[in-house]
Amino acid sequence: MTKFNLNNLVRANVKAMKPYSSARDEYVSDGSEMVFLDANENPFENGVNRYPDPQQRSLKSIIAAQKGIDESHILLGNGSDEVLDLLFRAFCQPKQDNIITLPPTYGMYTVLSNLNEIEERKVVLQADFQPDVDAILKAVDAHSKLLFICSPNNPTGNLIAIKKVKQLLETFQGIVVIDEAYIDFADQSTWVNELSNYPNLIVTQTLSKAYGLAGIRLGVCFAAAEVIAVLNKIKPPYNVNELTQKAAMERLMDEKGVENEIKAILEERSGLIAALQNVDFVKTIYPTEANFVLAKVDDATKRYNELLAKGIVIRNRTTQALCENTLRFTVGTPEENKLLIAALKSL
Repeated sequence: MTKFNLNNLVRANVKAMKPYSSARDEYVSDGSEMVFLDANENPFENGVNRYPDPQQRSLKSIIAAQKGIDESHILLGNGSDEVLDLLFRAFCQPKQDNIITLPPTYGMYTVLSNLNEIEERKVVLQADFQPDVDAILKAVDAHSKLLFICSPNNPTGNLIAIKKVKQLLETFQGIVVIDEAYIDFADQSTWVNELSNYPNLIVTQTLSKAYGLAGIRLGVCFAAAEVIAVLNKIKPPYNVNELTQKAAMERLMDEKGVENEIKAILEERSGLIAALQNVDFVKTIYPTEANFVLAKVDDATKRYNELLAKGIVIRNRTTQALCENTLRFTVGTPEENKLLIAALKSL
């Protein structure tokens, strides 16, 4: 691509603003015994009476070591949705700029574009759920700031072809955001490894899926240090709470435990796919690199309601582009999957 200029993409008001400086930004503890009378906190110790580290330094150091990158390339958010919202706020001028999305895909891109008054230009994936690069580039203009690529994609489960992603990274003049919420289940390495090659690349990940921490709400953004500096400017000062930081550190350190759970989910995924192949009303099972399976059935709404009546909640994706009469099955525990398979076979 032509020389990337981040300064041309950042909103003028963001460039001009001075970020809020919290008490914990102004004095960073080195572990020494100090009397903290700077932040108007309740002084009585209960484990959470003090404000959390606004830069989550201890947590970032673990993530940086595991990913093999510097901490300056990491921003943490209250779930990936906060990270995505920060991208809109930093780079997209309301009522002026636009984003590119590739349906069927994660629905929050649309929600956030509406919330921030940013035009969303939808370029539907091809029949094989791969992007049409030529069509995407035709939809782009001087006000196209962000291009969202979900890989593995939700709800389809497939990885977006490396060649196509590289084409877009090299030709799109804005920022390419690769949402890797499901990358830990995929047979492909993360795009985080390509940050040094593409200054316009942002990768988002989450601890909600493979790490089993959906309840603590922690999203991770990886990008060039200059991009992270812009996002740090506008993020809320204490956006990741103390309990979340502690739980995340504990889970990240249990690498073997996480690895075993991922392995178990992948084994169960194979078993679920095999079982779905023997269900009469399942017409197509789409290839997946995620912890779920998308399948086309005879009547998605009917089958969804039948399973609901049996106490099993799945996702009806029939309203999404290219997904008519499809159901999305999350891979559960062995016991849950047995109940699902038995229910499917009884219909």
